[in-house]
Amino acid sequence: MGNPIYGQSSSNEFVIMIDPGHGGKDSGTPGTGRYKATEKDIALDVSLALGNMIKQKLSNVKVVYTRSNDVYPTLNGRTIVANKKDVDLFISVHCNAQPGKKGTAYGSETYVLGTTKNKQNLEVAKRENSVIALEDNKEVYKNFNPNSPESVLGLMIAQEQYLDHSIKLARYIEDEFQITAKRRSRGVKQNIFYVLAYTYMPSVLVELGFLTHKKEEDFLNSKRGKALMTKSLFNAVEKYLKYLNVGTETEVFIDNTPKPKTTSSDIEFKVQIAASSKALETKPYNFKGLNNITRIKEGSLYKYFYGSTSDYSTTKQLEADARKQGYTSSFVVAFKNGKKITLEEALKTISKIN
Repeated sequence: MGNPIYGQSSSNEFVIMIDPGHGGKDSGTPGTGRYKATEKDIALDVSLALGNMIKQKLSNVKVVYTRSNDVYPTLNGRTIVANKKDVDLFISVHCNAQPGKKGTAYGSETYVLGTTKNKQNLEVAKRENSVIALEDNKEVYKNFNPNSPESVLGLMIAQEQYLDHSIKLARYIEDEFQITAKRRSRGVKQNIFYVLAYTYMPSVLVELGFLTHKKEEDFLNSKRGKALMTKSLFNAVEKYLKYLNVGTETEVFIDNTPKPKTTSSDIEFKVQIAASSKALETKPYNFKGLNNITRIKEGSLYKYFYGSTSDYSTTKQLEADARKQGYTSSFVVAFKNGKKITLEEALKTISKIN
């Protein structure tokens, strides 16, 4: 029986792949034409700056790129590299364009994989996927048909275990663009992009802004604009890693001080290892041999948890076991009398009991 839930990197490092959109013969949108730089150049500048900031400030994270100069990796090549390198998070950086001559649309957008009937969103997907026409080997894209409901549904089913985390990061990104960069956010959206459909890890595609809007084009071509967008992306990534408990102060606390314990049955810790639209049997063969799997439905997703204990230190060992089995995006969650609460609240409650 096949395992429908896939893990990522088996390394102790959290691996982030940054994908500067376009490159080489594919310039992306030229914007208004007032600047020599096009979408591919701005995407590369921000991507490299983001990677450098992550390397300098997050020692537990490894950064890899789909390109680090003005070359063109194919769409399929980008996804192959991401999947082969055991990447835990995929961020594709782009700039937007508005068809026509008016250029009134402006603001950032962050996309996760999904379907859309919105005309403007479909135009974005059409533009970002259109580079397939420039590629020499189009045969590899024969099964990718964004206009086919059956094709899209199949891609969605394969990816939905990562959708929860993708949406979480996308929300952090759009929030940071508003808070840190003081930019207009057009929100988190769903769309059918090739690089999101075939990267098997949490993935987002970021549109920094519209190069067809003169003021926004000026901003994104400026050093200040690029720096603000880079800082916003970094803040969002840092928040996301804290959400996953990757290299956070909580982990240091667990390593260096006595673990809080309690005999109270009020607090329960579990390790969330996956989310899916499918109601899978909680059998070991579906979860890489892991026993003691439970399932809870939240909205349209089923969330799967490994283990159950009131001893937080035991939960951290369970999390380590899950990561060894390939569930490197797993994280600890807490419940009080069967209701989910924040980890901070659970630990405070246990400290008071002890």
